[in-house]
Amino acid sequence: MALTREEVLKIAKLSKLSFEDKEIEKFQVELNDILKYIDMLNEVDTSKVEPLVYINESVNNFREKEEKPSLEIEKVLFNAPESAENAIVVPKVIGE
Repeated sequence: MALTREEVLKIAKLSKLSFEDKEIEKFQVELNDILKYIDMLNEVDTSKVEPLVYINESVNNFREKEEKPSLEIEKVLFNAPESAENAIVVPKVIGE
């Protein structure tokens, strides 16, 4: 399954990236190499391998709750480029 130029352009658009024509060709080759490698991994027989849930025996090792003093709001907002109502104002990035 090789990616076409149009598919690479669609991936770039979804990622909000723009590339020159040479870069598109380069990424098309590189992405196709990655997909070939994944196909090669899919050929490995894993039928006798048990699914791995955790890489070690310990599960959910939580630390004891320990209260620590937080920073003062004035100190936090001091270096913020913009703040309002004791919060840092950031540009909207979702839904553009």
